[in-house]
Amino acid sequence: MNFALRLGASALAMTIATSAFADDAYWKKAGEPYQGVVLHGVTESTPPSNYIKDVLAPKFEELTGIRVDIETTSWDQMYDKAIKDMEAGTGIYDMIYIEQDIIYSYLARDFLVDTTKLLADNPALKAPTYSEDKFTTFANYFRGANGDLYGVPMEAFIKIYLYRTDLFNDPEIKAAFKEKTGRDLAPATTHEEYTEIAEFFTQWGKDHNMDLWGTTAQAHTGHVASWYEYFESIAPTFGVYNWGIDANNNYAASVEHGGQMNSDKAKEALTWWLHLRDIAPPESVQSTWTEVGTTFGAGRVAQGLVYGENAGWIAADKNKSLVTGKVGVALPPVSPGVMEDAESGKGYIGYYDGGAFGIPVTSKNKEAAALFLEYMGQDEVQPDWAVAAPRVTNKATYDDPKVQAMNTELGGYYDLLKDKGYLFAGAPAYPFHAQVREATAPTFFKILTGELSASDGLDQMAAEAEAELTNLGYRK
Repeated sequence: MNFALRLGASALAMTIATSAFADDAYWKKAGEPYQGVVLHGVTESTPPSNYIKDVLAPKFEELTGIRVDIETTSWDQMYDKAIKDMEAGTGIYDMIYIEQDIIYSYLARDFLVDTTKLLADNPALKAPTYSEDKFTTFANYFRGANGDLYGVPMEAFIKIYLYRTDLFNDPEIKAAFKEKTGRDLAPATTHEEYTEIAEFFTQWGKDHNMDLWGTTAQAHTGHVASWYEYFESIAPTFGVYNWGIDANNNYAASVEHGGQMNSDKAKEALTWWLHLRDIAPPESVQSTWTEVGTTFGAGRVAQGLVYGENAGWIAADKNKSLVTGKVGVALPPVSPGVMEDAESGKGYIGYYDGGAFGIPVTSKNKEAAALFLEYMGQDEVQPDWAVAAPRVTNKATYDDPKVQAMNTELGGYYDLLKDKGYLFAGAPAYPFHAQVREATAPTFFKILTGELSASDGLDQMAAEAEAELTNLGYRK
């Protein structure tokens, strides 16, 4: 997920510097008590985060006199630095990136400031252009049990099915596919169709001496990105939700105790994905979310599941992508009954990813940090941000002319996010998220390297998950 912005930072800064922000006078006045304050934040180096660092932070400093230093780093270093700071109470960071899947762990450990309460208790800090009502429903992932926000959303996107329109619409390819399969070439709606398309294009690439394969695979053998691909993007499309753990049944993970982690559906899902990995580009066994985007943008695959934040540069940035203007978007393929589960709220078809900026309780500059979070959360800053990095956190963003134009370039991605985003879901509300992931990931990697079969490996993972949940006190 680590890519530079679609536009250069200097160009973006010029764009935003000339934009008309509502009530600049408020920000100048609000910043007066905090002159000389330097806010420190840490986040992952992603397009949305780089926009904050290169564009929003300088503009905020210009208006308020409050300097904002945003440290962008790797995914693992971001977590390590933030958690160690909060655990030690050193107060190095005034703002931290909170990915949707870790918020429940942070809340359980009382790491975060209640931003709703902070603003309510300090009316002078409340910006006239900021309101929680402006956020999409994705903001609800960052609310505590009291309904208050503990982070201001800064990115939200779905993991979508991208496909090459130039290949899918090529007359020679369409004819060959129809002759081979007996059906018209179109984006897959079932796993069987997806496999058929993937196998066809991998063979087409071989037969025509092309660097072309039929699918992506986020299948790194030693990085948690592969674990997440399976549990958050693949298993749900087969009807295995919430990692196969039943929170209402004593947190059962194994079929023996009523869970689904090692169910027949789970084993079918993993076997399907491993086959795709085997007919994907050779770099797939070392691919995280970053390299999957690179692979697609390099024109090496015909289709794949790709994080939406990368869709922008893949579809529209000619400096980085070889497939600009040749990208279509669709929903992931699903098994029978899964779409109905998603429509009714019983399940979901893929991952709704994203994050927020929160204030650690250890911050020494909570009020000044709250001002920056409000500034970041305004409707007024959203359109340029959404064009630079396809993410939407505010409802009004969809209707902006710039975003509508970008939607056309992205093959309707923003329409898909707006109209079908409810079919996707974030990570389950598990405060033990990291512990269960770490307990099961080594075994998952053994499956990927062939040391264990999919069946035996998932049996072992279910047992490991239950053992960890017992140790943590969740299973009685």
